[in-house]
Amino acid sequence: MNYAASAPSDITAKLPGWRATALFVLLLAGLAGLAGRGAYLQVVHNDFLQEKGNARYSRVIEVSAHRGMITDRNGIPLAVSTPVESVWASPANVEIDSQQTRQLAQILGMGAGELKNRLFDTSRDFVYLKRQLPPDQAEKVVRLNLPGISLQREYRRYYPTGEVAAQTLGFTGQDDNGQEGLEFALQERLVGKHGSQRVIKDRHGRIVEDAGSLRAPKPGSDIALSLDSKVQHLAYRELENAVRQHKARAGAVVILDAKSGEVLALANYPAYNPNNRGRISSQAMRNRAIIDLFEPGSTMKPFTVAAALEQGKVQPETVINTEHGVLSVGNRKIHDSHPESMLTVAQIIQKSSNVGAAKIALSLESQTLWQSLANSGFGAQTGSNFPGEAPGKLRDAETWRPIEQATMAYGHGISVNLLQLARAYTIFANNGELKPVSLLKLDMPAIGKKVFSDSTARALRGMLELVVQPGGTAPLAQVAGYRVAGKTGTAHKLENGRYVDRYVASFVGFAPASNPRLVVAVMIDEPDNGQHYGGLVAAPVFSKVTGAALHALNVPNDAPLDNVIAPSADIVREEV
Repeated sequence: MNYAASAPSDITAKLPGWRATALFVLLLAGLAGLAGRGAYLQVVHNDFLQEKGNARYSRVIEVSAHRGMITDRNGIPLAVSTPVESVWASPANVEIDSQQTRQLAQILGMGAGELKNRLFDTSRDFVYLKRQLPPDQAEKVVRLNLPGISLQREYRRYYPTGEVAAQTLGFTGQDDNGQEGLEFALQERLVGKHGSQRVIKDRHGRIVEDAGSLRAPKPGSDIALSLDSKVQHLAYRELENAVRQHKARAGAVVILDAKSGEVLALANYPAYNPNNRGRISSQAMRNRAIIDLFEPGSTMKPFTVAAALEQGKVQPETVINTEHGVLSVGNRKIHDSHPESMLTVAQIIQKSSNVGAAKIALSLESQTLWQSLANSGFGAQTGSNFPGEAPGKLRDAETWRPIEQATMAYGHGISVNLLQLARAYTIFANNGELKPVSLLKLDMPAIGKKVFSDSTARALRGMLELVVQPGGTAPLAQVAGYRVAGKTGTAHKLENGRYVDRYVASFVGFAPASNPRLVVAVMIDEPDNGQHYGGLVAAPVFSKVTGAALHALNVPNDAPLDNVIAPSADIVREEV
C-alpha cells in the first residue's frame, strides 16, 4: 500500500500586537507603583520604616519612680522604698529549652507549667514572670543568661518598725501604691512620677545598650509624721503585755502632745508584720484606736460635771444626795456598787458614782448637755484624716428620754473611738481648749476651740487628780515623780441591742498635772483573766506608758520621786 507523504501544516498562530503592548504597560505600571511606594515611604513617610526598623532593636521602657519616705517626727525612717528587680519576658524572643524552664521556675518559686504558659503566650509583647525579687534571686536569673528574659528595676516598701506601728502606717501593693493606713491617705504626696528610657536590644531581646533617658523619674515627697518612734515602741510594748496578761481580745493606746494635739503614739494589738503579709487576719489589720467604737463608761463623767459647772448648777464642794446607791428614773434603776448617802461633786468623780453623775445630768436641760458633749468633739471625726475613721454616735437631744439622759452622764448610750476620747481630754489639760489632732508633724501648735472656761477646766483637773489617790478608782495609775490626773472607765459591751457580760476597760489621763505635756488613753477590749475594771486593767498600762514616755521626752518632774502611795487592798471600783 502506498502512502502519500503529506506536508506539515502551519500551526503557529500569530498573537495580536495589542496584547504584548498591554502586558508591557502593566509591568511598567507595577514597577512605577513600587518605585512610587518606595519613594513615599523613604521620602514622604519615612517615619513608618524608621519605626519598624527601630522596633527590631530599640525599645522604650518605663523607669520606676522612688516613693517618698515616711519618717517619725525626729527623722527616723518608718517606711522606705528599697530597690528590687522584677523578671519579665518578651514571648516572641524567648528561646529556652525544657531544662532551662525548670531551672528558672525553681528560682522564681513557680510551677513549670505556669511559667510555660507565661513564656509562650505570643499574644502579648510583655509579661511579668515574677515581681520584686530579692537581690540573690535576681542574680541567679541573670546567670542563666536566657534570651527574651530580662530584669526591670522597681521599688518595694520596707517598714523598719515592723508590727509596732503597722495599722497606722498601712502598706503598699505590688505597684508601690498605698493600700491601707497613711500609705493610702497620703498617696498623692508620696507617689512619684515614673520616667521612661530608650534602650537597644539584641535579636534575643536582651538589653545591650542604654540609648538615653526620655523622661527622668520624679521621686515622691518625704513626709514626717507626728509619731515619736521611742514613745510608739513603749506604748506598743506595754499594750502587748497587758493584752496577753489579761487574756483580752484586743487593745489600743493613744498618746497626744497635750500642747499641740500631735499624735505621738498610736498602738494597737493584735498586730501584723507589714513586711510579711502572707498570713494576716482582718482583725490584726484594724486600727482599733480610730476605727472601732465603744461605750466609754465613766470616762464621760468629767464632761457631765464640767457642763454643770459652766451652768452654775454645782461647785466642786456641792454635796449631792446619792440615795444610798440607788436612783429610780421612771421604771428603771441606776446603781452604785459602793453605796453612799452624800458625796461632794469632787467625790462623785473620785469614787465614780453613777447615781451622782446621773442626778447632775438630770439637773441640766437636755440640749445643754448635748451641746456640751458635741462641743467636746463627741459624735464627730477628730480631723485626723485617717481612712475609715469612725465619728462615734451622739444622738440628738430631742430623742433622749430621762433615763437616757441619766445614763449618758456615765457613758452609756454614746459611742466613741479612743482617739476621739483622748482628744476630748485635751480640754482639761489646756484650760478648756479642745485641740485638733494631727498625725503629721506640725511646725507650730494648732489653735484649738474654747469649750469650757479656765476655772471649770482647772476645777476638773483637781478632781481628776483625786481619782489616782487613795480612795479613788485608779491609784494604780500613779507615776513616780509626776502628778497625774485621769479617769477610769468600765462598760458592758452592747451586742444586738443588749448588754452582755463582756467589758471594755479604759483609762484616760494626763501628766504632769501641774503643766500637762501628755494625754494618754488606754483601752483593753474584753479582759478575761479575773479582772475587768478600768482601774485594775487599764490604769497600770497608763502608769507604765506615761512614766516611760515622760522620761524619754525629758519632761521635768513636778513631784517627789517617792510620791507614789501604795493602794490599799480594797481599790474603789468604778460603776459598770
